Amino acid sequence: MPSLFVIQGRDQGTRFELENNDHQIGRDTSCSIQLHDSEISRHHAELKQREQSLFITDLGSSNGTFVNGQQSTEHRLANGDHIQVGGTLMLFTDSSGVEDALAESVAIVPSLSHVDQSHIVRAMPQAAGSQIMGDFSEEGSSPWLSRARSNLQVMYRTALAVSHTLDIDELLRRIMQFIFEWVESDRGCIMMFDPESHELMPKVRRDRKGVESEDQIRISKTILDYVTDKNEGVLTSDARQDERWDSAPSILQMGVREAICVPMRGRYDVVGVIYIDTTTSPERVLRGAGNKFNEEHLKLMIAIAHQAALAVEDTRYYSAMVQAERLAAVGQTIAMLSHHVKNILQGVRGASYLIDEGLKEHDEELIRKGWGMVERNQDKIWDLVMDMLTFSKEREPELVESDLNQVVADVVELMQSRADDLGVEISWTPSSDMVTATFDPDGIHRAVLNIITNAIDACDEKTSGLVQISTSYDPTAGMLQITVTDNGQGISPEDMDKLFSIFFSRKGGRGTGLGLSVSQKILKEHGGHIRVRSRVGEGSCFTLELPAHCQGSTDQDDQTKQEITK
Repeated sequence: MPSLFVIQGRDQGTRFELENNDHQIGRDTSCSIQLHDSEISRHHAELKQREQSLFITDLGSSNGTFVNGQQSTEHRLANGDHIQVGGTLMLFTDSSGVEDALAESVAIVPSLSHVDQSHIVRAMPQAAGSQIMGDFSEEGSSPWLSRARSNLQVMYRTALAVSHTLDIDELLRRIMQFIFEWVESDRGCIMMFDPESHELMPKVRRDRKGVESEDQIRISKTILDYVTDKNEGVLTSDARQDERWDSAPSILQMGVREAICVPMRGRYDVVGVIYIDTTTSPERVLRGAGNKFNEEHLKLMIAIAHQAALAVEDTRYYSAMVQAERLAAVGQTIAMLSHHVKNILQGVRGASYLIDEGLKEHDEELIRKGWGMVERNQDKIWDLVMDMLTFSKEREPELVESDLNQVVADVVELMQSRADDLGVEISWTPSSDMVTATFDPDGIHRAVLNIITNAIDACDEKTSGLVQISTSYDPTAGMLQITVTDNGQGISPEDMDKLFSIFFSRKGGRGTGLGLSVSQKILKEHGGHIRVRSRVGEGSCFTLELPAHCQGSTDQDDQTKQEITK
């Protein structure tokens, strides 16, 4: 089944199975391939089936669609193509009809089957494969050996390249393709150990072009046990030359005269086996032609299998590391949230105690005090939940014509009582030449609210705290600006680098650690950014900028600029 595997970006490790013919790629929830990437458009590209092939077409996206590094408006996809949309890189694989037939096309036959007359004529440990470079000598070498020697460096470079493939299925298909380029075999397959059942399961089968066969590849369990238990590659033949295998006369079927089976052993264990075989025609036998496979082929296959196993291990290790990082991030998030929720619950418990005591004593003042604490903690819960929803969800700004002065004035009015409680003065200067602009008023309201809240809290310990708020419009740049300046404690240079990190806060239990991250995200969704200037002990200045005629997310890189005045 065709699929897209995300190998880079926020959705790394996700596979999209392309079951139906038509799909859309984009940020919108209606897209069957939804990517959480702010650099791609809501409806970025589409996949359509035509002429028994799958085509990808760009839908006029802002940043374009790239296939194998080249920008493309339409491209016929081929197995192994790399698709880049925004900051997301995906691998296209198409193995339709191959995996479904593997169970029937590869079979392990009983050791004592009477139709199998092959036996092992040569066994070799894995270490011998590493000597392949030293064993190749110029004198007396066959044409095949000369070709193998000339391609040896290519083989190792290829092994290194496939080790960087993050899709194991695609990696195995590439390995089998390379084997058929180097070794003149008729059929081949790769079998991997299932992590749960620990049984060998076929993953890839290949037939040489021109010798297509629907017949099963039948491999003796005796051979597989020998290869995996002793970690040795084997060369088998129909000719009876080795009495060790008289007890297991049935090794291969279907007229196979020669076969090679090698273990895929990596750094730690055997992860699978590679099997190839070839049939010698009667005419070739009558002419007295020699065997197609020899010890050099066996050495080469051992070396290939070892490199393949290392690539599989690296891929699995990387996938496990990505999963571990995700779990660690989830654990850190839960720990941080638990800390904030605990603080809020402690406040609620304290308020409940005051209300309970007030009811017992019929003390209305005590009840009123406790209820005030409940309301404040309700606000904290609301802020935490809203910040979490805003930060975690990719959303398209709901653009309407709005008055920026009015939006900021609403925030100032909302925060006035908080500023009065802390003894902080608010100075509000709206722009006299502000234009009606297109933006998401609810989103900008929340972004400005977080910034002003932080500015007021920063002045908490000041005897004459002052927060100055102003708006402006730059017609030359076409940008709206909201400036929030405070004379609070300022931000240290070491904290400046972590300013927009989630759950970073110097406000103790008063902050969620999400406010600035949410504000930055909202501005980026509008195609804007936040600039910060600060001096320790003197205060900070936050400038929020967004386009006056926003057309949705403009898919810019992170433009947050931090200027530190020491």
